[in-house]
Amino acid sequence: TLIRLYQDHEPVACHPRQTRPGDRVTLPDHLPPEALAWSLHDTQWCLQQAERIGPRCHTLIHTLFADRVLVNLRAAQGLLRLEQAYGALRLEAACARALDAGSARYRTVKTILAKNLDQGPAPDAATPLPATYTQGGRFCRAPQTALH
Repeated sequence: TLIRLYQDHEPVACHPRQTRPGDRVTLPDHLPPEALAWSLHDTQWCLQQAERIGPRCHTLIHTLFADRVLVNLRAAQGLLRLEQAYGALRLEAACARALDAGSARYRTVKTILAKNLDQGPAPDAATPLPATYTQGGRFCRAPQTALH
């Protein structure tokens, strides 16, 4: 079945009816030009843009695509869109910080930029825990003696 859309009693569009609740259909002809441009960008375009921004941004986008390309394509596009709001230098610094933290995710980079963490000094390396926490402590028994 088809859904027909009218404006002033004139047919404007015709879409196939979706069978599952919440599903949508958008014809490319009905998208605004800026939305159509983003929908046509593929993984190669994202990698080229990331390389233009900097090596750490390129590494982060490449890491996203290594996991699941189709799922992370929108995340990569969103990450590249952050350049419009924050600039290439800040985006590159945020990508470097996210990679150093071991979190190659859109949300991590966005949070780093929103909280201006890319402009501050990098956090120091974690200090090792004292022997009390790693070697069992003063009153702990070895697992072998606990069972006898």
